Amino acid sequence: MPESTEQTQPGTRHREYTWGDLAPTLAALPVMPGLELLRDIGSGALPHPPFMVTMGMSPVEVTRGRVVFSLEPAEWHLNPLGTVHGGVLATLLDTCAACALHSTLPAGTGYTTVDITVKYLRPVTVATGTIRGEGVVINAGRRTALTEAQAFDSAGRLLAHATSTCLLLDFRAP
Repeated sequence: MPESTEQTQPGTRHREYTWGDLAPTLAALPVMPGLELLRDIGSGALPHPPFMVTMGMSPVEVTRGRVVFSLEPAEWHLNPLGTVHGGVLATLLDTCAACALHSTLPAGTGYTTVDITVKYLRPVTVATGTIRGEGVVINAGRRTALTEAQAFDSAGRLLAHATSTCLLLDFRAP
């Protein structure tokens, strides 16, 4: 352990980024349908949520019941084996699955993930290139929904697959 945390270790890297204030998005939740909200995030009319900036995820396409996000694997995503940490892919898949549901919800209705099951099929490295995550709604009821997401490399090979259950929540003001 170095005496001072101000010392720079040989081979260390530095990452710095900024994100937008989430307040406008939170204010829109009770009054804006999910599809419109997600489209505004995609267009930049509303800021990307901070976790998306942290992960390096970008919205690509949003239609009712289906979303597409992309992620460019980077060095900060790597685990000690030199592959992208499974949690990064799980986050991409959870986002795609949940946002697919969000795209079908009326204003004032939110959701939370109850469970997610991820199957990893291929290793992902920085050399994999852009990952495309696609999420769809399989079934939506009054209280719960079943969604699915898949992650593909640029050659269209399936990297990981997930199914998720979401609980619907009332976000309208009391």
